[in-house]
Amino acid sequence: MRTTLAGAFTRTGIATAIASLLLTIVMISFRPFQPGGAEMPSAGGDIVNQLGFGALGAISIFSLFTFADRRVLMALFAPSFLLLLGFLMLSVANATDPMAALRAASFTIIGILVMATVLAIPRDADAFSTVIAFSGIFIVVLCFVGLVLFPNEAKHTTAGAEPQHAGLWRGVFTHKNIAGPVMACFSFGGLYLFRRGWKITGPFLLVAAMIFMMNTGSKTTAGLVPLAILMVAVPGIFGVRSLTPALFLLAIIGTTIGTLGIVFIEPLRLFVHHNFPDLTYTGRTTLWEFAGEMIAKKPWTGYGYESFWGTMFLWTMDQPFDRPWDIRSIVHGHNGYLDIAVIMGIPALCVAAWAFFIAPLRDYMRIPMRKENVYLGDFFMMILLFTALNSFLESFFFRRADPVWLFFVFSIIGLRLVARFPVATRTKR
Repeated sequence: MRTTLAGAFTRTGIATAIASLLLTIVMISFRPFQPGGAEMPSAGGDIVNQLGFGALGAISIFSLFTFADRRVLMALFAPSFLLLLGFLMLSVANATDPMAALRAASFTIIGILVMATVLAIPRDADAFSTVIAFSGIFIVVLCFVGLVLFPNEAKHTTAGAEPQHAGLWRGVFTHKNIAGPVMACFSFGGLYLFRRGWKITGPFLLVAAMIFMMNTGSKTTAGLVPLAILMVAVPGIFGVRSLTPALFLLAIIGTTIGTLGIVFIEPLRLFVHHNFPDLTYTGRTTLWEFAGEMIAKKPWTGYGYESFWGTMFLWTMDQPFDRPWDIRSIVHGHNGYLDIAVIMGIPALCVAAWAFFIAPLRDYMRIPMRKENVYLGDFFMMILLFTALNSFLESFFFRRADPVWLFFVFSIIGLRLVARFPVATRTKR
């Protein structure tokens, strides 16, 4: 017991505790169990979130300079990712209300900073595993507890803005489409822990997260989770890890053709229209067609951060009577890649393609064949593959402190670090 307590108050123990708390808090936010129709917990006008996320940012900066290795600190962000953040700042300046956009963007920057801290300050694989185990189990258990103590908040109800989702689980999160992907990412964490020899904690987190995920009713998530695991695990089992990046790119290309392609590629659009007229992805094709038309009007700069979906710009537009969806009430375009072009322009989308796909895949190929690096690299790749494919039907890129966006950032920075630094199983305390 004394040894355990002493270890908790070492430099490594303190860094691990800070990383665990940061990951847990940024995922559940400062206002968990929001009722149906509530605004995102990171809303800029909420003083609790302003103070809370400001504190997270300050703790993250302090922790990075106190606990992180200087070499790790210098390697956190790829040049392409920094360039993309530059486009984000330009979109803030181009926004309808630059000050409001800056407040919203600050949550995105703080979220990125927190995830970088969570990755940079744990000293070894054991410490990082503790972070994943603590955060994952705490959040998953809290979501299950919420079903009993706060059933109207932890589930969608008929009184909410989307009564068709009544009965579906969302836990501490605002929507099932956030809860499902977050649980998917924690299930990958459980698999990572199991591979490292955590024979009880790992399977518990994996199974519990999977059970909750299945009850969110997210069919896309349920289909992508086994796909992500297989596309990373199977090539590794047969000793052809280089096949994973190829499968990743094929999946991205195929999904692009199967989603945006049936809207913007004329022969494919006509083929689907005549043979599969109901293939609209729950009306999403209407949104994508509209977004494409609007991007064509401002291809270089986009419309600015927080200045398109759900704004007066759209509310003042005429709504054609034959359009299946009223785009004026839509909060995002249900395709993250299109939304980047909408708010930042096509040049930013090109940079995003490099920062989100090419750079991480190159990092994955450069991971040294050390056990701990390989396990971590596979964990991050599963998250990246899952979230990248999920964003063809949902939109979370740069969406303030959206937990799915933060996990996406987590995977990109994580792959960059494990490709450059050896990961020890345990360092000397």
